[in-house]
Amino acid sequence: MTAADVAVSIAVGGFSPLSTCDWPGELVATVFCQGCPLACRYCHNADLIPPGRGAGPHWQDILSTLEKRRGLLDGVVFSGGEPTLQRALSEAIDAVRALGFRVGLHTAGPYPERLERLLPQLDWVGFDVKAPFADYERIAGVPGSGLRARESLSALARSGVALDVRTTVHPLLLTEGNLVRLDADLATLGLRPTRRQPFRRGGCRDAELLSTC
Repeated sequence: MTAADVAVSIAVGGFSPLSTCDWPGELVATVFCQGCPLACRYCHNADLIPPGRGAGPHWQDILSTLEKRRGLLDGVVFSGGEPTLQRALSEAIDAVRALGFRVGLHTAGPYPERLERLLPQLDWVGFDVKAPFADYERIAGVPGSGLRARESLSALARSGVALDVRTTVHPLLLTEGNLVRLDADLATLGLRPTRRQPFRRGGCRDAELLSTC
């Protein structure tokens, strides 16, 4: 795939030239990819869920910005949306690595085989695990999503890639009992309990969740 093909194939919903929170402990730029196959009620990036071209800058403009920030940033994070939805993600990662940057990925693991192919190119993964695997559909809105998340986490656990597993908690969606079951699910994969992160009101479009938190 040529650079021109990558530019056409990567749907960018937004771009942050500097972030201190998207990869803990690192100064990064973040590429927000457009499109996500899940429909999580608490999503704070709802504008990035629909597939399409995306309203962000052109990929070549992002590379030009990154070129100027060599030596100033530790890495680049591909976020979303769900970045593994992008068919040219591997080539985009290669282009970023060629500039000397380390690469991080935010994912919910809906495409286990794609994620496993990407792992040798990655330095860090921030994985959003939604719920106990058997209860995933209630949170993610998609049948079979729990099984796919489990397969993705299993591949990550085997890979040795640095990993931050986190869970967004809203009291209407996850009880303490749910979280205990989730941590038990992760333990079967050799993973530690998730890092809990609070529900964020900004960007969420679910009126019931907004009215109760």
